[in-house]
Amino acid sequence: MMDDIVIARALHVLAVIHWIGGLSFVTLVVLPIARSQRINEEAHLLFDVTERHFSAQVRISIPLAGITGLWMTYRMELWDRFADLHFWWLSAMFGLWFIFMIMLFVIEPRLHAKFQETARRDSQTAFRRVSRLHEVLLLLAAITAFGAVAGSHGLDFF
Repeated sequence: MMDDIVIARALHVLAVIHWIGGLSFVTLVVLPIARSQRINEEAHLLFDVTERHFSAQVRISIPLAGITGLWMTYRMELWDRFADLHFWWLSAMFGLWFIFMIMLFVIEPRLHAKFQETARRDSQTAFRRVSRLHEVLLLLAAITAFGAVAGSHGLDFF
């Protein structure tokens, strides 16, 4: 029986849905609203409150995605696929996860105060930079998700 793999896969998908869904919401809804505000304090407050609530949640979903991905790789002995170009999306998933772990647990805590200070002085520039970063990350996530779903169902890209 491989019930643990089924459970790991289900938890993995739920964690990724929460993580990338939240990234999509922040990128495509919250940041454009924050950038459109005429009063800097309103834009800052909207983003800060949303980011704080989501950040606390994603500190669970991103590590959970990593733990379950690692478990499935270990249990199904998939290590060699990371070196196979046909399974590029496995490395892309790991790379995306790694970027977010570093950003969430290392970079963001160190830059949070600096962002708040910059946003108070020049909210347009601060939110434009944050928006561009989120847009790039969302694009990478979309490419990775497309590749993972299509690749795991037999589509060969190479």
